[in-house]
Amino acid sequence: MKNTKTYKLEKYLICKRALDMTLSFLALIMLFPLFVIIAIMIKFDSRGPIIFTSKRVGKDGKEFMLYKFRSMVKEAERLKGDLKHLNETDGPIFKIKRDPRITRVGRILRRTSMDELPQFFNVLKGDMSIVGPRPPLPSEVKEYTLHQMKRLSVIPGLTCLWQISGRSNISFYEWIELDIYYIQHRSFMLDLKILIRTIPVVIIGKGAY
Repeated sequence: MKNTKTYKLEKYLICKRALDMTLSFLALIMLFPLFVIIAIMIKFDSRGPIIFTSKRVGKDGKEFMLYKFRSMVKEAERLKGDLKHLNETDGPIFKIKRDPRITRVGRILRRTSMDELPQFFNVLKGDMSIVGPRPPLPSEVKEYTLHQMKRLSVIPGLTCLWQISGRSNISFYEWIELDIYYIQHRSFMLDLKILIRTIPVVIIGKGAY
């Protein structure tokens, strides 16, 4: 017989998936005109595809393709190696505040987090949830410790505690602890709190680059 804690978790996960599907479907319909505008801006700003796909690691180490509006030049991946010495973060993460690979339109998209909007397709497919730890790159996961691997025990999300706690302004190790805290305390109330606090964070653009 299932104990109360297990039953509550299962009920939470079922309801969360239903809510993810409903909200992501509605978001894709309502945001369609914005998608068209962003696509036109990207196409006129620089050469390359409108949508950028990136291999990410999800729940239990399962890999999937994450969708984003392209915010960098077409040759971004090839140029990454030449910029590694400029990395401004710790751990296995690579980020530069004034990354020269980011396009003019890309800076706007990143500042407002609009480059992440295509990930509602990932949520609809079940690769991601609306709330959960951000999905890492396979190259980052290779450097994880056993403790850090715990963040892969749940479905990754669009927004999380890291997103509302400073984003790129906090260290990788603080980021990991925030994700693990979320996993240990996840609930509808915590998800709602994160969603509500995400709105002003996105508008202000704090820690986004």
